[in-house]
Amino acid sequence: MRLYSSLSRGVEELPPPPGPIRMYFCGPTVYQRIHIGNARPFVLSLWLRRWLVGRGYDVKLAENITDVDDKILAAPGPSAELAARAARWYIEDTDDLGLGRPDVEPRATETIPAIVSSIEHLVGDRLAYEVEGDVYFRVARDPLYGRLSGQRPDQVEQQEPNPRKEDPRDFALWKSTKPGEDLSWDSPWGRGRPGWHIECSVMAHEQLGPEFEIHGGGIDLIFPHHENELAQSRALGDDFAQVWMHNGMLRLVGEKMSKSAGNVTSLRDVLDEWGRETVLLFFLTAHWRSPIDFSAETLAAARAQVEGFRNVFRGPSSAGGHWEDLEAVLEDDFNTPQALAVLHSWRDHDLLRRGLNLFGLDSLAESANAPPEIVALAEEREAARGRGDYDAADDARRRLGERGWEIRDGADGYDLVPR
Repeated sequence: MRLYSSLSRGVEELPPPPGPIRMYFCGPTVYQRIHIGNARPFVLSLWLRRWLVGRGYDVKLAENITDVDDKILAAPGPSAELAARAARWYIEDTDDLGLGRPDVEPRATETIPAIVSSIEHLVGDRLAYEVEGDVYFRVARDPLYGRLSGQRPDQVEQQEPNPRKEDPRDFALWKSTKPGEDLSWDSPWGRGRPGWHIECSVMAHEQLGPEFEIHGGGIDLIFPHHENELAQSRALGDDFAQVWMHNGMLRLVGEKMSKSAGNVTSLRDVLDEWGRETVLLFFLTAHWRSPIDFSAETLAAARAQVEGFRNVFRGPSSAGGHWEDLEAVLEDDFNTPQALAVLHSWRDHDLLRRGLNLFGLDSLAESANAPPEIVALAEEREAARGRGDYDAADDARRRLGERGWEIRDGADGYDLVPR
């Protein structure tokens, strides 16, 4: 199994089965419903785990939940309540993708004692220093700083501006409590909270040990987050991650999707409108290292492919195709667009079902007979159309969609299709 690593800037060979393969993927900061772009590393990590387990690997996947951060503290209302509520939303929404859960999902707030201990270690080794309750990592003490992101150490931009720092490049390990903040813990430097980067380093160490095989996350995390993770983990004596997987960004009609740009569509809204099968197939269409364009047109194209697979199962099964063809493209940097092309070439129902199952799409092989209440709702729509009450007809269509069904009109009537 070969995967591209941002650290080596080349394709790295994983050890042969059974490994082990330990993976840490950066999860979301929970202060609102996650957007569709946040779902991409989650989907990738669960797909990759399924594939590796199927290849005979002993896999452990850790995916954190950041439940203390500046963004949470800046939001209105009690911070702990907001983080707990948003964490529930995150789990509910990603559960609806039907891929299962990571093996462990550590939370930053549950790791505070280990985080404080790690910062004490860095301060004791003079790799970090305290200034009026804040603690900063000394970037200049790491000769390899910038290797992951490609930034030259002498040209690294200032992080977290503070005139009291020794070096503008230094980043916070611990932040003292500021006026108006309602989430803090005791520490040797006073009440405060951990910095974002040290949270992930410590959670990864706690769950996977000082060295593990794969670290994943969006490409936007390379700098400063992952660069800083790597620096402080090396300083703590950890070899840390061997392969760094950075997935491409999701772009809204060609533009990167972000909360700050105001062009966010939540995963919840996309699932409600398009259904989980269309969402999963949409993510298959681009290589994990490439950007992926999100629009009504690209989702409609994914839905058409979903229906294409359903049509295969509606027809007779015919022999042909080889599992080794799928193996070859997934073993080579987990190339899902080529895997999708292989799946489309198969007409053997058993083989195709096995392949789709890797990506949580084996449901496309199931016979989908609409339950009586869905049929009744469709008939209600037909009756409304017959009497010219198009508002009522549209309302019935909307309620069908909320229940996971789509009504498609044709020359011979209508069809009910699960989303």
